[in-house]
Amino acid sequence: MLLRYFYDEKLAHASYLVGCQACGDAIVIDPSRDIEQYLRTAKAEGVKITAATETHIHADFVSGARELAMQTNAKLYLSGEGGDEWRHDYAKNVSHHLIGDGDTFFIGNIKFEVMHTPGHTPESVSFIITDTKTSDRPMGIFSGDFVFVGDVGRPDLLEKAVGVKGSANDGAKQMFASLQRFKKLPDYLQLWPAHGAGSACGKALGAVPSSTVGYEKMVNWALAYTDETPFVQALLEGQSDPPLYFAVMKRVNKTGPTLLSELPKVVSLSAAATEMEQLLKQGAQLIDTRTANEFAKSHLVGTINIPFNKSFVSWAGWLVDYDRPLYLLLAPSTVESVLHDLRSIGIDNVNGYVDIKVIEDFQNAGTTLSAYLEIGPEDASVQIQSGQVHVLDVRNPAEWDEGHIHQAQHIPLGRLFERMSEVPKDKPILVHCRSGARSAIAASMLKAKGFKHVINLSGGYDAWVNKGFDRTMVTGK
Repeated sequence: MLLRYFYDEKLAHASYLVGCQACGDAIVIDPSRDIEQYLRTAKAEGVKITAATETHIHADFVSGARELAMQTNAKLYLSGEGGDEWRHDYAKNVSHHLIGDGDTFFIGNIKFEVMHTPGHTPESVSFIITDTKTSDRPMGIFSGDFVFVGDVGRPDLLEKAVGVKGSANDGAKQMFASLQRFKKLPDYLQLWPAHGAGSACGKALGAVPSSTVGYEKMVNWALAYTDETPFVQALLEGQSDPPLYFAVMKRVNKTGPTLLSELPKVVSLSAAATEMEQLLKQGAQLIDTRTANEFAKSHLVGTINIPFNKSFVSWAGWLVDYDRPLYLLLAPSTVESVLHDLRSIGIDNVNGYVDIKVIEDFQNAGTTLSAYLEIGPEDASVQIQSGQVHVLDVRNPAEWDEGHIHQAQHIPLGRLFERMSEVPKDKPILVHCRSGARSAIAASMLKAKGFKHVINLSGGYDAWVNKGFDRTMVTGK
């Protein structure tokens, strides 16, 4: 048996290739949209991808199952559990087999036993695998978003992201029942989840890539509960707001993602400032991918700054409107990487890109550009105490509850666009987050929406607290 692990740090997503070296066949479990990595590995290992499967309809990335089916004729093993509304609509056009609890299928000598594990989603399944050439006992379980290292899948995404009323409580109860079955599995089984630390599909995922059933029984907080009611309360409590793009991903992965080969070519544009301004007036989105410091010093009015770093995918998913044309300001050497990351969450509406050097050209040509200030805690304290600025905190609710600057307004970054009208315009806006990174994005959003005087707190709330300045603690949470 061959087992290969693939991990996308930006999505905290794990996928796997399992191959039978004796027969030369292989299957990919929970594939990402970028299937070239699996094809390269399969070729290098001397196996052929003949199948692919998903543990559930994913909400946080575009699945590569359809891509594999169309490019390699791989047969798809897809969940038939959860009701008709949780079927993959595109499956009728590819070779597939619907699977349910207790079903088995083989990839060469490798046996896959299906275990229906609802809770995170109604159709969720896990796969218990046995290398029958070696033993008649199972080796491990691919748990998808059911059981993670140190955590379990959140049951509230369908209600919060998709709007299925009442599904959070129902899902939590289903999760409790699924975990009781999980507890009966042999302790020695290896555990291979679909996500790691940083994923929004749970609230306390561990950074270790794999575990065992026995270890999770000992240390996983969710497996310590023996009564349903307190478990449901604990599971639903403290779940973060899901990124806005999750609703789009559910729809895309259900109906079937566009094949990468069918996407239009993204072209380089030699845009003048007036032409770029015209694009913005026509409703286009223009994202500047430079660092926050570079953007703060000089940028084209109306552009949004999402630096191309590890957090790029996450914030693009929160802030990009999937229904509006998108243009990028970037270094040409990063085009393929940026497009790869955007397409991993289904942002396919990129119409073109402009070399970031155009900003320097605009400066030399005397084009009017914009900027915002960055100040430290000492200067910020003076301005706050004198009432010169309005303080905007863009951290998440849990961070706010732990403590915040007195009289600050709280709007999480991911919700700022939709709540922009709540931000007053009679004073300069002093925006902050924990470290200054998210607030830099917020500053660009405020500037793009017409706020003239925007200031970013350098070092964020951490720097504020480290300097010993006053804060308000929220109690009773």
